[in-house]
Amino acid sequence: MTLTIPAPGREDPAADIPGMAVLAGGCFWCVEAVYLDLAGVTRVVSGYTGGAAETANYRAVCGGATGHAEAVEIHYDPRLLSFGRLLQVFFAVAHDPTQHNRQGNDVGTQYRSAIFTLNDAQAVMARDYVAQINQAGVLAAPIATEITPLTHFYPAEDTHQDYARRHPDQPYICAVALPKVEKLHAHFPQLLRNI
Repeated sequence: MTLTIPAPGREDPAADIPGMAVLAGGCFWCVEAVYLDLAGVTRVVSGYTGGAAETANYRAVCGGATGHAEAVEIHYDPRLLSFGRLLQVFFAVAHDPTQHNRQGNDVGTQYRSAIFTLNDAQAVMARDYVAQINQAGVLAAPIATEITPLTHFYPAEDTHQDYARRHPDQPYICAVALPKVEKLHAHFPQLLRNI
């Protein structure tokens, strides 16, 4: 199987300041599991973007009416890993960017595909990269990923942090998260940390 998502056509060093990205691609357990294996990633926090602080909890967000998205806040060292490479992994491995308000059986706006930008450089790079991928015609449908400025990020409860690594035998993790991690290892061995 070959990787169909091309590398970004251009990188913008300003997109790597402050060395943080906020991405949503369905269940945060699965997205977090992918990024924890990348060299240069220093921390990944599962949480909720948008919505109100009062409803930023797992039970409320799972109901689908809070306006939150399950997301991950990725802290990384720009000397080792770029925002562009984080996006390539996002589109190629972490989720299906063509699905609107869902990922597989997880349905609702809380599972939407989104890039929550922290600065104008990230926004421009994300939009340009989506256009590049769409123009390449490598996906079965256009990318549905929303690109919007980050307003709020609320860390999820402690029980949701590093969930896949702490619960490798949980059926959902086995069925959904681990295949994504295996795909990462198969397609991006040069980006992996020494585990």
